[in-house]
Amino acid sequence: MTQSFTRRHLFRNLAAPAAAMLVLAGCATTGGAVSPEADKAALLKRAQAYWALLRANDSLGAWPYEEASKDPKATVEEYLKRGGVAYDAVEVRGVRSIEGDRAVVNLWMRYSLPLLRLKNQETAVEDEWRRIDGVWHHVLRRSVMFTKDKE
Repeated sequence: MTQSFTRRHLFRNLAAPAAAMLVLAGCATTGGAVSPEADKAALLKRAQAYWALLRANDSLGAWPYEEASKDPKATVEEYLKRGGVAYDAVEVRGVRSIEGDRAVVNLWMRYSLPLLRLKNQETAVEDEWRRIDGVWHHVLRRSVMFTKDKE
């Protein structure tokens, strides 16, 4: 009986740490390098959520998706002032490219510019995204009319 108890005790003492190591190794594997397919899926999901918010005219909800939201110099108030576009329809059509922490997503959109009285404009665009701290963020395009950066 002593030998049986010792084997059981030895097995329990060795098996528990081994099982814990396997669990931790599995977490490290899934939490580390992301497969290209998973990365692409995460980007598409984030882009669809972002554009759905803009289509619903929820700029405040879209702010956390913006690269600028990670910049301490940028403010949500400045972001909300930029408006002027009403998105009637937006389709995220796929990921064009992912290179490191930069990506381009293909979009199609129908939009209006109420201040200019332009309606039902359609275009296909390449939408830039940047990964910050493991999360994809939308990169705002700067207007060609306002190229001077704020100091």
